[in-house]
Amino acid sequence: MKRILWIVTAAVAVSVTSVSCSRKVTRIDPGEQIDLSGRWNNTDSRLTAEKMIDDVLGDKWISDYQQSKNGAKPVVIVGFVTNKSTEHIDAETFVKDVEQSFIRSGKVRLVQGGKKREELRAEKADQQTNASASSMKKFGLEQGADFILQGSINSIVDAQKKKKVVYYQVNLELTNIQTNEVVWIGDKKIAKYVTN
Repeated sequence: MKRILWIVTAAVAVSVTSVSCSRKVTRIDPGEQIDLSGRWNNTDSRLTAEKMIDDVLGDKWISDYQQSKNGAKPVVIVGFVTNKSTEHIDAETFVKDVEQSFIRSGKVRLVQGGKKREELRAEKADQQTNASASSMKKFGLEQGADFILQGSINSIVDAQKKKKVVYYQVNLELTNIQTNEVVWIGDKKIAKYVTN
């Protein structure tokens, strides 16, 4: 009986060792394009953000604004980018790519929105009772945004047997907050042909 137990234990140990040793992880450059599943990935997010920011910052709305405001940079807030695709896409990573591209351009000023803005306001509220008068940040001094960027990520899937084409379209709109005038609309399309 002990011999059978020992053999079973040894077999289990060998199989666990061989299963755990079969996986290999290799560090890669995050900018390297690797498409394993055909789904939306970090490369799609980054390339879409870069292309759309180039488009929005190259459009005439920015020069029109600067002419009317003595050369001042417009203040932009990135609002909701809604995932309407057939996949689970974390829109926040795309939003961060967009915000990062805005900041790197140096052509606009970016302000916080959504939950991060609420967190900042909560911190200011806390400082009203817990910080010294000289270091306390006051309410009512936030930089108001001039424009809001909003949009959606959409997809269409066409599949037959072991082949499919996934078509993505990201739509963004920039709106003047004061007037509600849409000053720019852009889109980026990506199509992927996937075979199994």
